[in-house]
Amino acid sequence: MTSSLIFPNPSLETPVFNEAFRVELANLLAWRRDIRRFTNKPVPKDMLEHLLDMAQLSPSVGNSQPWRFVSIESASARTALRENFASCSAAARSGYEGESAQLYSRLKLHGLDCAPVQLAVFCDQGTAQGSGLGKQTMPETLDHSVAGMISVLWLYARAFGLGLGWVSIIDPEAVKQLLDVPEQWKLIACLCIGWPEEEHIDPELVRFGWQERTDAGRAVLIR
Repeated sequence: MTSSLIFPNPSLETPVFNEAFRVELANLLAWRRDIRRFTNKPVPKDMLEHLLDMAQLSPSVGNSQPWRFVSIESASARTALRENFASCSAAARSGYEGESAQLYSRLKLHGLDCAPVQLAVFCDQGTAQGSGLGKQTMPETLDHSVAGMISVLWLYARAFGLGLGWVSIIDPEAVKQLLDVPEQWKLIACLCIGWPEEEHIDPELVRFGWQERTDAGRAVLIR
């Protein structure tokens, strides 16, 4: 199927991104947060559709676009997903002791109780699109492509004032069964999307004392 998306700049002219734009982009990066606390205000359907359209501009190995979305909307599916989280979270908590265990118990680690939009994002590991280009030696690049798309979606949602939260404390195989998706689909993320209840420039895990940002990822080795 050929894409019929209308991209934001159909002109053949190369755009110029000036310093003002770069400052705004830096602000967008700084204010992108993993949101777990949402209001009950709905997200307009056309806005969500636009976000998903723009996510298709994300890079992918072999131009495979292996991401697949499932919108979790029924009360029964949402309840089952919360129960899945609760079970996995209890198991995760048992791996901590003392102050860390107490702190873990106080953290809010999902927005499944309040987010108006809940999406399960899968990687179609059996996709024929792209004809396998680029993944012969590193098949995991299909998964990486989906993760890259989520980052693009995350930033673009933030540009509209929306918040996005990535829920990872879940059993992926149980979610696959719950949502009855094809066997070759691999769960990459459960996403909560909605309007943030509050705004903070610092990550919640920093604010509540779990983990500070460090420069560990800034190191560049020279060989």
